[in-house]
Amino acid sequence: MEPLASQIRPLSLSDYVGQKHLVGDNKPLKIAIESSHLFSFLLWGPPGVGKTTLARIYANSIDSNYHELSAVSAKKDEIKSILKLHEKSNKPTILLLDEIHRFNKAQQDFLLPYVETGKLTLIGATTENPSFEVIPALLSRCRVFILEELKNEDMSEIINRTGADLDQKAKDWLIQMANGDARQAITMIENTLNIYKKITVETLKESLQNKYLRYDKKGEEHYNTISAYIKSMRASSADAALYYLARMIDSGEDPKFIARRMVIFASEDIGIAQPSALIYANEVFRAVETIGLPECQINLAHGTVLLAKAPKNRSACDGFFKAMKDVKDHGNLPIPMNLRNTPTKFMEEIGYGKGYEKYTKEDLLPDKLKGTKYI
Repeated sequence: MEPLASQIRPLSLSDYVGQKHLVGDNKPLKIAIESSHLFSFLLWGPPGVGKTTLARIYANSIDSNYHELSAVSAKKDEIKSILKLHEKSNKPTILLLDEIHRFNKAQQDFLLPYVETGKLTLIGATTENPSFEVIPALLSRCRVFILEELKNEDMSEIINRTGADLDQKAKDWLIQMANGDARQAITMIENTLNIYKKITVETLKESLQNKYLRYDKKGEEHYNTISAYIKSMRASSADAALYYLARMIDSGEDPKFIARRMVIFASEDIGIAQPSALIYANEVFRAVETIGLPECQINLAHGTVLLAKAPKNRSACDGFFKAMKDVKDHGNLPIPMNLRNTPTKFMEEIGYGKGYEKYTKEDLLPDKLKGTKYI
């Protein structure tokens, strides 16, 4: 039987829910779809927010030869076969490559000439930052669209479309549990109806507990495990961190994904308490890139223990975001005159740079923020 998520998948923009910054009136993807504009692009966003649906709606707007592959299992020969199948066709060939971040550099290099010459129009879907995972040459030939977690009102509308009979209390619980992931909410509804025939908060909870939890690199367990890993390092629990590292490696997680989180953690949580931690984390990332599995799991273990046992100081990270809030709240406040650049004589004459001292103890913040402490 066709899964519920597939049954209710929108076929046109008029039924598509969310991502108004991309598909609202006069927004880029709506314009592209309505004008049948052919170009390669990447859809970057969390799971269950409509990346595949949006790709299909776009492809349907163009008279094309459309194919879908997952980068987890796709091979070069499959792409060659698709291109050969349509080599005499006058229609463009569009390929949706799900989880494009799973393609290695050689595989992405293989795609490049076909995208470059227009023989293949590529739509890449990814939950990972394309600037890290997509080679620069391919990235430069694709426009990147960032999708956001679905808002509560979007989730509510999608739940209504399932036709399931549930009260507001159950709906609110489901929205909270799904955390912006429509696919997860729909699957929960389907699983609960299959087991209990009735949806309440209690049956939803029972269904969730009875669900066989497998490590889905796009799903909830993926994010739960990396969260547990980071929180264990934050608490200086090296044993727990190693355990969650082992779970991720055993489940086939991309080691670069883990190493990248280590680099972030080194600055975010260790920070100025041990600045060299960032150097170590970067070297682990480089080793992972160079060596690969299975050997690089030793590099990851080494880095995990080092970061977990390191002293922690979040003051630089937290201070930066306090400063960012002031930037957002107050806009571009006037920079004090003594700190301004003086590239011309005229600017110097009107006071730019006047009174500047290299090693002053003066408060150098804009006047409105004088006395503010971020660290």
